[in-house]
Amino acid sequence: MTKKTVALATLGCKVNQYESEAIAEALEGTGWEILSPAQPCDAYIVNTCTVTAESDRKARQTIRRMMKQNPFAYILVTGCYSQVSPDAISAISGVDYICGSSNKMSVVEKLNHLYNIGQKNTQTEICVPNLDSAEFENMSITKFDRTRAYVKIEDGCESHCAYCTIPAARGPIRSKPASEVISEVEGLVHGGCREVVLTGIETGSYGKDISKETDLASILEQIDTIPNIGRVRLGSLDPSMIKPDFVNRIKKLRSITPHFHLSMQSGSSAVLAGMKRKYNADQAMRAVKLLRDAFPTLQLTTDIIVGFPGETEQDFEQSCALVENARFLMVHVFPYSKRQGTPAATMKNQVADDIKHLRVKALSQKAADIRGEILDSLMGGEVDVLFESANGGYAYGHTPEFVEVKVKSNCNMHAKICRVRLLSHDGNVCEGELI
Repeated sequence: MTKKTVALATLGCKVNQYESEAIAEALEGTGWEILSPAQPCDAYIVNTCTVTAESDRKARQTIRRMMKQNPFAYILVTGCYSQVSPDAISAISGVDYICGSSNKMSVVEKLNHLYNIGQKNTQTEICVPNLDSAEFENMSITKFDRTRAYVKIEDGCESHCAYCTIPAARGPIRSKPASEVISEVEGLVHGGCREVVLTGIETGSYGKDISKETDLASILEQIDTIPNIGRVRLGSLDPSMIKPDFVNRIKKLRSITPHFHLSMQSGSSAVLAGMKRKYNADQAMRAVKLLRDAFPTLQLTTDIIVGFPGETEQDFEQSCALVENARFLMVHVFPYSKRQGTPAATMKNQVADDIKHLRVKALSQKAADIRGEILDSLMGGEVDVLFESANGGYAYGHTPEFVEVKVKSNCNMHAKICRVRLLSHDGNVCEGELI
């Protein structure tokens, strides 16, 4: 009997990746074979992102590409773009079903229904609930690729930054009950997972909707007691939550990795105020110092937006100075993108695209230079590497600080943690030898 086949195309963040994995696992449980989005399938599910205008364009492009591969395939669309712009998606001929960001698992039942009746919808069905009273959607995973698993512990954001559509696309803060987080992590560890990444739309807000006693530090403390727990890494954090009490609690944990992604966005206090962020540049640097004092081998990564409305050359130089002073291992630099319905879209003093692109190039080069200097400083040292993949006679993995390392190997190193002496680097990946 021929198996029914489906592919999931996932755009955007690690939360979307986790949600797609949960959908895929549920589909497998109902008899579907999961294939690559590049293959002809009976059905396609597109999990969309709307963080930038480019994200919206990619979502529409992906939907059309899936249809070209099989014009008769069932097409189901979910995610942030479908939450805020379902009409734009339904205008694409051939889409069967659209749901939002709070009912993603509904694509499983809907796809099975369409397949069982054996025909596509003559008119796109739209099921996008209002997010005001949304609850944390029940989903979980038991399987994972390589050695690392993402676990979604929180959904929603209430920061309402001036440039961002995510609160509209994801709704209010909702947290996964602590008992369910622990149960899911225990299952993954039992299945051989060596590293868990706790993620969310606003990960640092975990527990705010549950109780005063439940917060990110408390769930980390509970996870730390799980037998055989390996590494625990965190998703993006707002610098405003890096306070002495939080840092003092997590630095005692055996499982937490000395790597944090701080969502800085700018090094200019004036720009941060215009963005409606909850901190200024000095507070952001205090957060960096708190973490560096607590974790001796710490590495930090970040995001920086350039060209926000009103950003002057001096403001941009302040962002460059912050990147220089904080010594980020990696910086994701991207130009400000207008999002309809956000306050920033109608602000005066919009920065010209050519200036934005010059600033992206300049800051990216500075970040690359700093990364090279950081990697230079690690040469000759010894690190523990969790190996995840292999390619071209090399095994690849990461240190706890999220430095990527490769070593020559003809044997299977998957899921092994080995001591490695670092010998050289190409500006991105370090090469070492097994000790």
